[in-house]
Amino acid sequence: PFSLHLVFLIFDIALDCCLRVEREKRLHRRNLVSYTIQRAREGCKISATVFVNQRNMKLCVVPPEGNQGVQKIIEHLDKKRQSHQ
Repeated sequence: PFSLHLVFLIFDIALDCCLRVEREKRLHRRNLVSYTIQRAREGCKISATVFVNQRNMKLCVVPPEGNQGVQKIIEHLDKKRQSHQ
């Protein structure tokens, strides 16, 4: 049973990974509520920024490194979160 549980755990992790990223996706920061950074080789195949919108949908876009638009949205969400603490 232990090995069976381990297989399910690995399967669950894989489902949460972005498999591709949108490069030209236009994001409206007022609709976004949170984000996470997905790193390649940390359980997922590619690096990505995962934004979550008000409808709890995940949007996979390019990593923040080298992308000023993504960096600005992350800064906005960080400030928003700090003001609600």
